[in-house]
Amino acid sequence: MKRLILFALAGSISLGAVLAAAEEPRGTLTGRLLMKGGKPMAGGTVFLFAAEAGPPPAPERYWRVPDEVMTLDSAGRFTMELVPGSYHVGGVKREKEQEIGPPRAGDHFLTSRDEKGEPRPFTVRGGETTDIGSLGEAVPFDPALTRKREGTTGIEGTILDAAGKPVAGALVFAYPNPDMSGKPLFVSDRTGADGRYLLRVSEGGRYFLKVRDVYGGGPPVQGAVMGAYGDGNPLPLAVKTGVVTPGGDIRVIRFTRHGRKAGPDPVDPPGTE
Repeated sequence: MKRLILFALAGSISLGAVLAAAEEPRGTLTGRLLMKGGKPMAGGTVFLFAAEAGPPPAPERYWRVPDEVMTLDSAGRFTMELVPGSYHVGGVKREKEQEIGPPRAGDHFLTSRDEKGEPRPFTVRGGETTDIGSLGEAVPFDPALTRKREGTTGIEGTILDAAGKPVAGALVFAYPNPDMSGKPLFVSDRTGADGRYLLRVSEGGRYFLKVRDVYGGGPPVQGAVMGAYGDGNPLPLAVKTGVVTPGGDIRVIRFTRHGRKAGPDPVDPPGTE
């Protein structure tokens, strides 16, 4: 199984925090994810969402960026060492290319829920193993769930290049902090040919937006899309719960070669700090 790093964490951390984290024993979370009918989600991906880091996953309302990701083995099983805490579990089996991010039409998807259909977290304790058993009933994802409807909370707008033309295949990430370092909270689906995006979030607040065409950050490659709302001076967008805020248009540039960008310098992409 392959454990993936989504976003490089940045920022200053006190020595005391580092030592405390080093002394705290990790726990283990293990389990098996199944398709509807009992077939294992072999080669799929398991997503873990730390309960303390954000709202529980709710793909019908928003797509929260996961905190941990791992490829499932041939039996659909995963085993992961984690910092003690509560975690929600999700999984996806891609129909086509393997990409980290929101499920698409045809992908099989599931999240951990209780008998009432509410998000179900699992507790990981230091030095102990928590086995969630088999989590089943992954079914084809319905992309209609991600469309704007009454009660949706989010931001919509258009991604444009330096010439003012729409950009397809871009992703918009929402951060709670203006330096937009570390892991974002939410991400949009990819833009279509019209450059339009809908970034759904869990609740109202102030969000800072960054645009990339890849998940997980890292150094940009030739032709990579980069940008942020507010360009070199990131600006927050105020969102009200139950309302989709319009007008979040963002200009982006394409990386031309290492150390040089076409157009004004945006803020650093996630994971490059």
